[in-house]
Amino acid sequence: MATKKESKDKYVEGIGRRKTSTARVRLTEGGAKHVVVVNDQKVDEYFKTDDQRKTAIEALNKIDGAVHYQVSAKVSGGGHSSQAEAVRHGISRALVLINQESRKPLKKVGFLKRDPRIKERKKPGLKKARKRPAWSKR
Repeated sequence: MATKKESKDKYVEGIGRRKTSTARVRLTEGGAKHVVVVNDQKVDEYFKTDDQRKTAIEALNKIDGAVHYQVSAKVSGGGHSSQAEAVRHGISRALVLINQESRKPLKKVGFLKRDPRIKERKKPGLKKARKRPAWSKR
């Protein structure tokens, strides 16, 4: 019988979304520096490019304070870039739950707003959502 591993540490959870990606992020205080784990892999292993890594932890760098957090994120759906933005959104939401004063700088840079842009559906008779077949006179 498998037992559920219980964490004695208190954590705050935030959910972030972008396109079709969803990230469930847990923030725990403590540690010498920020430790970020995404889908049980270090952030450097999961996100291949520097831009994606920076995007994922950007919210932690925007807040002032000497408190360091351990971040655990479960991500599903979408591609790696939208997953990185979903992690950023989830971290931002969790930081606001921890400290209400961090809301102002995060809101100013737009990390608390859920980006609603998604792919438009393909319409019948068209090649893509808006691309039409070439018109021919004859």
